[in-house]
Amino acid sequence: MNTTITTTNLIQSILSSITTTKSLSITQLIPYIICFFLFLLLLEQISYLTKKSFIPGPSFVLPFIGNAIPLVRDPTKFWDLQSTLAKSTPLGFSANYIIGNFIVFIRDTELSHKIFSNVKPNAFHLVGHPFGKKLFGEHNLIYMMGQEHKNLRRRIAPNFTPKALSTYTSLQQIIILKHLKSWVDKAQAQARESISIRVLARDMNLETSQTVFVGPYLGLKARERFEHDYFLFNVGLMKLPFDFPGTAFRNARLAVDRLAGTLANCTAMSKAKMEKGEEEPSCLIDFWMQDTIREIEESKLNGVTAAPFSTNAEIGGYLFDFLFAAQDASTSSLLWAVALLDSHPEVLAKVREEVAGIWLPESDKLITAEQLREMKYTQAVAREVIRYRPPATLVPHIAAENFPLTENYTIPKGAIVFPSAFESSFQGFTEPDRFDPDRFSEERQEDQIFKRNFLAFGAGPHQCVGQRYALNHLVLFIAMFTSLIDFKRDRMDGCDEIVYVPTICPKDDCRVFLSKRCTRYPSFPGVQGLGK
Repeated sequence: MNTTITTTNLIQSILSSITTTKSLSITQLIPYIICFFLFLLLLEQISYLTKKSFIPGPSFVLPFIGNAIPLVRDPTKFWDLQSTLAKSTPLGFSANYIIGNFIVFIRDTELSHKIFSNVKPNAFHLVGHPFGKKLFGEHNLIYMMGQEHKNLRRRIAPNFTPKALSTYTSLQQIIILKHLKSWVDKAQAQARESISIRVLARDMNLETSQTVFVGPYLGLKARERFEHDYFLFNVGLMKLPFDFPGTAFRNARLAVDRLAGTLANCTAMSKAKMEKGEEEPSCLIDFWMQDTIREIEESKLNGVTAAPFSTNAEIGGYLFDFLFAAQDASTSSLLWAVALLDSHPEVLAKVREEVAGIWLPESDKLITAEQLREMKYTQAVAREVIRYRPPATLVPHIAAENFPLTENYTIPKGAIVFPSAFESSFQGFTEPDRFDPDRFSEERQEDQIFKRNFLAFGAGPHQCVGQRYALNHLVLFIAMFTSLIDFKRDRMDGCDEIVYVPTICPKDDCRVFLSKRCTRYPSFPGVQGLGK
């Protein structure tokens, strides 16, 4: 069926009827209008069913919006249904339709790897969010590929060397301590009531990211504006893409522009400081600019033209990508760490025993990179938290061309494909439904045996470049939280159910009772005046 010709003929028929009838009333037009829209509905339904073919998915979808309302109203239920459909056949994937977009949900790990490894112009484009290009802009690290993407990742690599990570580790601990103390103060002020730590953890992570990424270049007023804009961005992530003045999505899009602009200003200040060569890098952007300046100077000495470098504005956009990746995903992992340690007291006891043998709060010393590596069991706990509750459960890609997913099914061009890191985490591993940090021990090494199923940090060319930083942050938080604080969940029915905000967290926002556990808090060097 030629859809364009058929639709055109129907429109011409309606217009012909109007022009040949001199006194045609609105009432008389209604049957034609109804027929026209019913015809469009039929075409859309036929298009959906043709793309769906034999794979499991709803047999009927609403025109244009599809199942967007159930997705926004209850994302957990929506994706659980897609998982159930994917499990209903040996295929390992299912279909649906959202806001004019045909979608494919992938549960099978090997098929997910097939998507991750084919991010290229003629296969899949990573979109990060179903409406990501409208929100983040076209020129973004998420959407880069090929040699341009490889070159940028090569320049990003010096930001995550052992030396750089050691610098970040010190900053992370100082801010974690500051916030944990404030959490206990808040809990003591309402001793008989539990407190929700989701927003508290998010605020801690936002300050950590700001300080680690652009530390000395973001003043107090700039931080306040930054936090307000990031709040608008977070709200807009969970809304439909209605880009009109006053809508949450428009507010989020404008907030992203302001956030990237602020980070671009920080880049310019760092570049000027590193060009002087008088100080060691104190944050991520310093390491980035130091290496950038070194590469430019080497090119001059060798008489060759340096590779093109990004502008401050572009780097500001890339820094925002880092912030987005570090902020919400990390918040999710911290909350699940608290929830899972509370429900597994034997794991909590082993963590406390290990940390106490390596670091004591009363030592007034920062945990060193070497000590962090010695915390083998605590690191295993962190990895198991991420496996058991991967924060970014889905990684949306868009099909640039028709792509043969299996011998019998081809993903149609334009489809949004959702490989599920969450579903892969529960495949292959021994008793995958059980929270078991020992699976990552040196004896069992399930992180190596089932490495392909551990997709929390992605795979392929867009695998998370900052995963070591993210794991360090989680291990530091677990070590310090369990050493400094006694905690107990305020348990109620359904408190551990998964909700999307936009990464996953416990339904109750992780409500806990907190009290001071150590004899006194550590007094870290440099804590005065940092992160205020």
